[in-house]
Amino acid sequence: MSQIREAPILRRRKNDLPHDIALNILTRLPAKPLIRFRCVCKTWDSSITTHCFISTHLNNLANDNDNGDGYIIHMPWDTNSSNRAVCTVAFDRTFDRISEIEVPFDFPSGSIQIVGSCNGLLCLAHNRGLTTSDNVIYLWNPSIRKFKRLPDSCLPQMGYEHLGSSTLGFAYHLENNDYKVLRISSYFGIKPHIPDEFEVYTLSSDSWRKVGMSLRASFMECVDNFPLPMPLVSGALHWISRVVEGEEEHKSEVIMSFDVNGEKFRMLRMPDGSKSIVRFQTCLASLKGKLALLTFGSIERDYYYSMWVMREYGVLESWNKLFVVPLERISACIGFTMYGSLLIRCVESNNQAEKFVLVDTKTLHEKDFDIQQPLCVATFMESLALLDGANMVSY
Repeated sequence: MSQIREAPILRRRKNDLPHDIALNILTRLPAKPLIRFRCVCKTWDSSITTHCFISTHLNNLANDNDNGDGYIIHMPWDTNSSNRAVCTVAFDRTFDRISEIEVPFDFPSGSIQIVGSCNGLLCLAHNRGLTTSDNVIYLWNPSIRKFKRLPDSCLPQMGYEHLGSSTLGFAYHLENNDYKVLRISSYFGIKPHIPDEFEVYTLSSDSWRKVGMSLRASFMECVDNFPLPMPLVSGALHWISRVVEGEEEHKSEVIMSFDVNGEKFRMLRMPDGSKSIVRFQTCLASLKGKLALLTFGSIERDYYYSMWVMREYGVLESWNKLFVVPLERISACIGFTMYGSLLIRCVESNNQAEKFVLVDTKTLHEKDFDIQQPLCVATFMESLALLDGANMVSY
């Protein structure tokens, strides 16, 4: 009797990987090839766009970044209407360039900023006018080529007789798998004084809503012209404020926090000794998940960068002075890398020329960059964030 042979198609099916093993392999791949793999079959397409797959993929990439060099993304602080801004992706440790990405949407001419970066999702903003509600804000994931413009403010228009400024923070809401933008509107030159106003945008609802704060605090604008992103530490955004205290309405500097999950405000005391020098710049940052305070100032005509780290979040006694970096020139902090290096803008005393330097805070080694214009900087990673979102623009 002749032996019956299996059809080739049946032999191939027996050698196919089980679907769960194939998905496990896919969750460990970079974001860009995964977008192409959606075209392989309907099963892969439907699986890759699920919330479970996106979250698992994000966790795998985050673990890989923890075990190796991270990445940063930077872009010019100034732009003009004739050219779109271009972002540069670089290694966190060395600042060596990896690639360049053109921003796919237009900003009016003027200053733009990276509000923050969460899970590979960037929040970019531009202040187009003189009132605090005149922000143009985008959420953008360059890895999957999707973006979304945020709606206008929910606060009533104050008019040009009430001039002010707005400050933004960007955060990931872990409990609800949602993204939020905090906007602080501060008014100046107005009598009687109008207190700061706070509103929160949530991606899931695609809307803004006002949040109240019982503390009498006014936002302290950054002394330098290059605002750093609000650090997200222990589920809260942080910034420096002047708070009115006592019957004499004494103003003191404190660190304010906004808990993203509970949407509650809290005051944290500045570390002892941080106010004892003549300061030109004070800013907050996140150092390996811990809240850090950086100050640039002078003592007897010598310039220093000092940094304190809160070793146990919320415990004021745990502030620890980590390092002091001596500098020979006036500088301003622009970024702070996950590796622990400072990106600063220095002014040469002899010709007033500006240049950008990366300072390794462990070795104090300085690395100069051939950068011709001011930058805004944030951490960066690839992800599939926004892939399963509605009303996104693809390009």
